[in-house]
Amino acid sequence: MSRMLPLSALTFAIAIAAATLAPALHAQGIYSCTDGKGRNLTSDRPIRDCIDREQRELNASGTTRRLVGPSLTAQERAVVEAREQQALEDVARQAEERRRDRALLSRYKNKGGHDAERSEALTQVDAVILAAKKRVGELAREREQLMAEMEFYVKEPNKAPASLKRQVAENEHSVALQHRFIGDQDAEKTRINARFDEELGRLKPLWAAQSGGVSSTALRPASTSATR
Repeated sequence: MSRMLPLSALTFAIAIAAATLAPALHAQGIYSCTDGKGRNLTSDRPIRDCIDREQRELNASGTTRRLVGPSLTAQERAVVEAREQQALEDVARQAEERRRDRALLSRYKNKGGHDAERSEALTQVDAVILAAKKRVGELAREREQLMAEMEFYVKEPNKAPASLKRQVAENEHSVALQHRFIGDQDAEKTRINARFDEELGRLKPLWAAQSGGVSSTALRPASTSATR
């Protein structure tokens, strides 16, 4: 025959059990939801039958601690993460555009200043091209002298001195280098003009905003990306 605990001992045991379980229940919370069949379910962990819908995590007092969204598949989670990453990139790009706009306005107060800097940049490249063309002219005159010496060996070019052959080869190589360098500088002028054209396209509405007291960000779509 089993012995029954005295009422005071039983009450004490229940109190001890409640005190032991309460912190655990408070720590992990209770989950509650209504499943697809309309059943109100509760559990001490996320409810599998409500994985496709929102669940409430309750405090020990029964109040809502937080809402737990539907669990996502790996593919759905990847889509959400991609959207979040794109949103972060959009915010960063917009911040960079605003920073660049401020820098442009600080550097160029008006179109005259911008045109002057474009002209200065192109003038510097033109000076380099002029020096290269001058060098090409010098090399052309050197080649005339070398060819005059090579005329003595027209019938027997193999008898031409090795030093003379080397000078002719070096001359041809130098001419090719100068022409390639000039081509690179022409490309640099194209890049300079493209950069200033792009800057001018951004600056015109910014100057207009300054003079008209309009926010510069209101003149451009937020999604506009900077072109470099």
